[in-house]
Amino acid sequence: MKKHAGAEKKRVKRSPGSASSTARDSASDPPPRKQGVKKDVFQVFAEKVRDNKGLESRWAVMEEARVEYFRGKDFVSFLKNHPECKEILEEDKDLDAEDIANVLLGKNLLVRCDRVTKTLRPGKKKLSTWPAHLEIFREDQGFSETDAFFAWTFEKRHPLWQTLLSFFWPVLTLAICLFPVYPHRCKLIVLYSCAGILLMILSLLFVRAVAFGAMWILLGKRVWFFPNILAEEATLKELFRFWPKKDEEEPPKWTSRLFYTVVAVVVVMLLRRHAPDEAARRHELKPRQRHLIAMSSLYQRRMSNIIDDVLEWSPKLALSGLMENQPPVNITDRLKLLRCRSRSRPY
Repeated sequence: MKKHAGAEKKRVKRSPGSASSTARDSASDPPPRKQGVKKDVFQVFAEKVRDNKGLESRWAVMEEARVEYFRGKDFVSFLKNHPECKEILEEDKDLDAEDIANVLLGKNLLVRCDRVTKTLRPGKKKLSTWPAHLEIFREDQGFSETDAFFAWTFEKRHPLWQTLLSFFWPVLTLAICLFPVYPHRCKLIVLYSCAGILLMILSLLFVRAVAFGAMWILLGKRVWFFPNILAEEATLKELFRFWPKKDEEEPPKWTSRLFYTVVAVVVVMLLRRHAPDEAARRHELKPRQRHLIAMSSLYQRRMSNIIDDVLEWSPKLALSGLMENQPPVNITDRLKLLRCRSRSRPY
């Protein structure tokens, strides 16, 4: 019995130590692995909505940075027409468009903007639907449908073709720098291709202006074919859009149309009347005019000679030209000179 009681005492004394040892063991054990951080559903929702083509958006300049923005009423209509996008929000899929936008604003995924120019320009009846310059809305950063703009604050994921294009630009720059080394046929292809593209652009702008002037005078409508061809903030898809938007402005007055009609007729008559006649021009030219024409033709010949030199230049011709400029060397005289130098050299 005494031994049993002593064993119980020893066991009781060892119990605190065993507890502390178990505590140390538990402290020394590595912590359990943390589960992967789940991505915010509103972040995923914002990325999906931004990539969706159903939400109409534009690019603008806001505080020296280009941002992509949309209108509040377009966001509401987009969620009505695409209710499947709300499924990404899981538990919050029953929220309406205003609450979703306010959550995005609270998470700094959106920022409310305002147009910089709030006054009408001369001759305009309403402000621009899509302003090119924006500023941060200084008042309440809340959602609104009426004349409110919202810009995305996160960077958009670049598609694969943009990544490949970023690697292509250095290669293109190096190819441009190595243009003088190209073969003659490749130089001609590059030259005529660039000239053809430039001529096509100028012709397109001319036809576009003529079509606008004709429809403005005859029909009283403002129709710009390829309306975004000169827009700086347009995307690649919008840049080559052929059909213009509906004219939202009031038709011009008939007095303005009549005035510009008279101006156009007068300009055409003057150009037709004073068009140069080659046969008569050679006999009726004054000495001063003949001198200017001779100087212009001389300048044209010089420019054509410069272009020909660039096109016809090649490394082989350059090396052959350098070799031709060297004086001829006689081998026997060279050997005699070396012998004389070796004899006169002291040992």
